[in-house]
Amino acid sequence: MSDHSKYSFKDDKPQREPKKSAPSEKAYPVSASWGDESDAVGSIDRLIAMSAEGDPRRYELFRLRQQVQERELTLQEAKAAIEKMEDVLKKVTAPANRIGVYLGSPKKGIAHVAVGGSDYYTNIDPRLSNELNVGTRVLLNEAFCVIGDLGYEASGPVGKISDLLSDGRLRVGEEHGTRSIVLHRSSHLKEKTLKHGDEIRIDTGYRVALEHIETKEQRGHFLEEVPEMPWKQIGGQTEAIAAIKDAIEMPLVYPDMFKKFHYTTPKGFLLYGPPGCGKTLIGKATAYNLTLKLKETTGKTVQHCFIHIKGPEILNMWVGESERMVREIFAAAREKRKEGYLPFLFIDEAESILGTRRASRFHSMTSTLVPMFCSEMDGIESLHDVVVILASNRADLIDPAILRPGRIDRKIKVQRPTMEGAEEIFRIYLTNDLPFDPATQKSHSNSAAKTADFLAERAVNALFAHNDENRFLEVALRSGRKDMLYRGDLISGAIIASIVDRAKETALKRAIKSKNDEGVSEEDLLHAIQSEYVENDIFPPTDITEDWLMLLDHDPENVVKVSPIRASRAHEKKGVSRVV
Repeated sequence: MSDHSKYSFKDDKPQREPKKSAPSEKAYPVSASWGDESDAVGSIDRLIAMSAEGDPRRYELFRLRQQVQERELTLQEAKAAIEKMEDVLKKVTAPANRIGVYLGSPKKGIAHVAVGGSDYYTNIDPRLSNELNVGTRVLLNEAFCVIGDLGYEASGPVGKISDLLSDGRLRVGEEHGTRSIVLHRSSHLKEKTLKHGDEIRIDTGYRVALEHIETKEQRGHFLEEVPEMPWKQIGGQTEAIAAIKDAIEMPLVYPDMFKKFHYTTPKGFLLYGPPGCGKTLIGKATAYNLTLKLKETTGKTVQHCFIHIKGPEILNMWVGESERMVREIFAAAREKRKEGYLPFLFIDEAESILGTRRASRFHSMTSTLVPMFCSEMDGIESLHDVVVILASNRADLIDPAILRPGRIDRKIKVQRPTMEGAEEIFRIYLTNDLPFDPATQKSHSNSAAKTADFLAERAVNALFAHNDENRFLEVALRSGRKDMLYRGDLISGAIIASIVDRAKETALKRAIKSKNDEGVSEEDLLHAIQSEYVENDIFPPTDITEDWLMLLDHDPENVVKVSPIRASRAHEKKGVSRVV
């Protein structure tokens, strides 16, 4: 056995087990490049291969080979560190690249770039494979050559479109025209449909419109989904519904006949009357039934767009903002019409924004809103453009310029329901699928429909009974006559809906407690009527005549005083229980 068999090597690196021992000859394979004299390790391997096995110089050659390998490794690490340092030094000493905005290409290979307020025609690096988009940020070298595409900027100022130019450019400006600029559209906005009042994000150089910003207000513009609401779901308003059909449905369903008679279709409608009597429901039902009627008669697919505006939502403390919102709402309605929709602009509580103008400073906001609304109404081509419906509890407070013929052509009063109308409304809420009191239903042949009719009749009789318990108001007239108003005289659809809900709640609690087959009974409805008028502040708590006239159908000029029947007066006069 050789004297070098005590040594073992791994990965061409000798690892000595005992000290002062020669490296093993068998651990070193001869390098495949031993013939290359420029390779030191290869040369040593060649010498080892040429020496005899017992030659003492083989030990020294093995040691020399190990030292050469270690020094070559150190040299390679030093070389890599130097190259890395050179790269870092090159980066930190290189000049900064400029960033510009790409505006287009006059010809292939040439870019129109805006940098810091200056425009340049520069070359495009042919190695850029992606096509550049208008508005994207580009990287420029020292020679202002485009060498990179950085994409669209993620931030920037926001402006509102004030005008759409014929060539697709956008005019963006501050309100009242104090400052305006014309922008190019980015490639992202080339095919996008924009309209007046839309918000867009602009690049920091104010050259290109980059993005359409959809705010909460713009996404909906107070749009509401209208559920299926046929006319039969509006109870107690037969006259108002008939007037709506004559004024709105007929001109749109029979346009040829109206054209033959040279009949000018109305532009707008006013629904006025006491609160809670269904003005908003009638507006929604108009949108649903009119589009349904158009589909049936014309065969065309028409979709409604119900824009519900609550008057106070438009009011804004900043000068000009309320007027801007009015313009944007009408612009949105016209845009919906272009898209194929039939827009219904329903303005609730119209007296709050379209009230009578005053000369005082306090009413300056109304004084500017009314003319703006009038100008927008004048730009509407009757029902063929937008259906405008106003709703108000106090039509007498709306400015006469709004209500004149040619703007709001039809005034439809929504009355409080009569006994027959109240019974219809009760039947709408007392549906046949409700659980009724088993004893009551049994006494009516186990028919849910008959039971519901019976309960509705009993509730209406209790509401409209002229007894001391139902006395509510005493109205003194200029003629000296005094009228007594009872609960039934101030009934509304909203109150009836609340009464039915209260009765359902009572029956539900009783069913949970008893765990028996329970349902709505006559006692539940009578108790709900009493609770509705006693526990809740439904009507004004003051004796101010102006407040009460908002709820009554009496002519304000003939009313001298309105006196609520309070609990104290009732006890003093008739000894009846508390009413309000």
